[in-house]
Amino acid sequence: MKIPVTRKELGHPLPGFAHPGDAGADLTASERVAIAPGGRVLVPTGLAIAIPEGYAGFVLPRSGLAIKHGVTVINAPGLIDSGYRGELRVGLVNHGEHVFTIEPGDRIAQLVIMAVQTPEFYEVADLDETVRGDGGFGSTGLGSS
Repeated sequence: MKIPVTRKELGHPLPGFAHPGDAGADLTASERVAIAPGGRVLVPTGLAIAIPEGYAGFVLPRSGLAIKHGVTVINAPGLIDSGYRGELRVGLVNHGEHVFTIEPGDRIAQLVIMAVQTPEFYEVADLDETVRGDGGFGSTGLGSS
């Protein structure tokens, strides 16, 4: 699959894979941004992409940023619909104890492109029965009988 990309600045890196077989392509910051402890920011990437119909982009955290610095994607996974053509921006939150500064070119998130289906929803009087039924949060874990 080939995905067209435009750049705001010549030379800014396109999304890229660190290793053969990687599912997530690195997204990099196009501007310097400081994130205060507990702060949330929208970090520009300087890129716009054309995801084909039938696919969507999912923006996921980088594990190193999350573990080492407490910086992660706030709405993980972020969703990029196939019809969106604006600049990709990544919402980050700093769960760490210190200001974290992102420099242009720093890898800030990963982009995964996946096939998606657009279902047709329709109303019925009742749903089919399952073993789980209407058991919700925590219904199969710690504290349940």
